Amino acid sequence: MLKKLLELTVLAMLASCGKEVMPKPSGDLRLEYPKPRYQTFNSACPFQFDYSDFAVIQDAKKPCWYNINYKGMKAKIFITYLPITSDFQTHLKEAERMVYEHTIKATAINTKSFAYPEKKVYGNFYELQGQTASNIQFYVTDSTKHFLTGNLYFNTRPKPDSLAPAIDYIKKDMLHLIDTFEWKK
Repeated sequence: MLKKLLELTVLAMLASCGKEVMPKPSGDLRLEYPKPRYQTFNSACPFQFDYSDFAVIQDAKKPCWYNINYKGMKAKIFITYLPITSDFQTHLKEAERMVYEHTIKATAINTKSFAYPEKKVYGNFYELQGQTASNIQFYVTDSTKHFLTGNLYFNTRPKPDSLAPAIDYIKKDMLHLIDTFEWKK
């Protein structure tokens, strides 16, 4: 009897040896977005550009201000237009202030300047990395009459790793917007 009890104890000990069970770590879903098809946004305002059909453009607070809404991503690009009336430097400083107020949370701010002299389109494109409220910002100007800014915001807590696929998708759309941007004559 003692022998059987010893065998059962050894057998139970051997059966209990194994890999410790660990719960799976929580993770975010990998999201796939449709390939964009672009259409031209044309209004009574002095500019036009192409935007993705995955987004919807809505009027904002003032004339020639718009929200490019990516509903499935909980993201918006806020477009603001300001005419230049001898206040170009003021508009430029305000656009840069909007970018650099994020330096508290940003791990890096990458700036790319662009110029399309044939269309009189000039500006800067800013990528803000880290847990910033806005991930991408830009301004477009002809430096004499027109000034337009674009700011990307997500309606969620900043989580750079989780938002990275959506940011990359919208970044391509924003670069396409800039590439196709034109001032009306």
